[in-house]
Amino acid sequence: MGAYMTYKIVTKTNIPEFKKELFSVNRRFSDFLGLHSKLEEKHAHLGRIVPPAPEKSVIGMTKVKMSKEDDGTLAHDEFVEKRRASLERYLNRTASHAVLRLDSDFREFLQLDADLPKATNTSALSGAGMKRLFNRVGISVNKMTYKMDESDEWFEEKQQQLENLDDQLRKLHTSVEALVHHRKQLSLHTASFAKSAAMVGNAEEHTSLSRALSQLAEVEEKVERLHEKQADADFFVLAELLKDYINLIAAVKEVFHQRVKVFQNWEAAQQTLTKKRETEAKMHLAGKTEKLDQAKADIAEWEANVQKGQHEFEEISQTIRKEVDCFEKQRVIDFKSSIIKYLDSLIDDQQQLIQYWEAFLPEARAIA
Repeated sequence: MGAYMTYKIVTKTNIPEFKKELFSVNRRFSDFLGLHSKLEEKHAHLGRIVPPAPEKSVIGMTKVKMSKEDDGTLAHDEFVEKRRASLERYLNRTASHAVLRLDSDFREFLQLDADLPKATNTSALSGAGMKRLFNRVGISVNKMTYKMDESDEWFEEKQQQLENLDDQLRKLHTSVEALVHHRKQLSLHTASFAKSAAMVGNAEEHTSLSRALSQLAEVEEKVERLHEKQADADFFVLAELLKDYINLIAAVKEVFHQRVKVFQNWEAAQQTLTKKRETEAKMHLAGKTEKLDQAKADIAEWEANVQKGQHEFEEISQTIRKEVDCFEKQRVIDFKSSIIKYLDSLIDDQQQLIQYWEAFLPEARAIA
């Protein structure tokens, strides 16, 4: 029997639809993927932005090289923490949605103190499978022969803004990836420098110089840990935020695509209604009165379908406007919070760095 990891989810809420204010459950990673599959199936076609499923490989787009790759325990612990953080962000984004947080499957996921039914088709929603899915969606949209004649300037502008934002976020994410790698490498080289300085200090016969080199090695060890800490901030605060929003933009694009599909269905109903009316007119001219009743019934049916199609198009358009408005407000809040958190981390680390060097400076001056 294969081993697997479970995650403890602690929920605190005052929403009356939940049975308790504080409760916890244990869930497998596949349960998260199953939850996303259910929510997407029920809500995406209605124009609701469903937060993307967490990736099976949390490294995903950000290929972070471990600072100590030969340490299997360290690599495992880092992987587990990155996945845990990814799952936590996914649940919080879902819980912040006014409709999704009340969904029966979401409430069951958080409340049911038992194993959930085994999720199906989870492999297609994660890792390489998820990337292939997004690629197929992108290809299918690009190759669509159907072209919607957009009459709403708001949607036209938003789609262009999303494309531009997506492009710039991807470029920034690539830059942050490089920054994470740079800091990891800097940490490795600083550790190497600290060891070399310590060895030179042990070999040095001059007492004050030997002591200063030994102290320098200790300072560099502390600096190494600061670089490692800052690399984590680069990843968890910046890179993961950017990755989340790149995936969220893909979800926003998907609801725009759903709107196009609804419009296409409405237009197809209008075309069918036109054909039915033309058929009725031909029957009148040909004197085929025996089939007129059926023709009128068909026309009435398709008039209802056209009205339904128009209503569904107006509904999904209105829903998407509200969803995008919430998405944009939350994006500003998230980026502001992350930037402040990141700057605070940078300032703290720089202040700590200054303290290390100021404490070492008298030892260097004491060399005689």
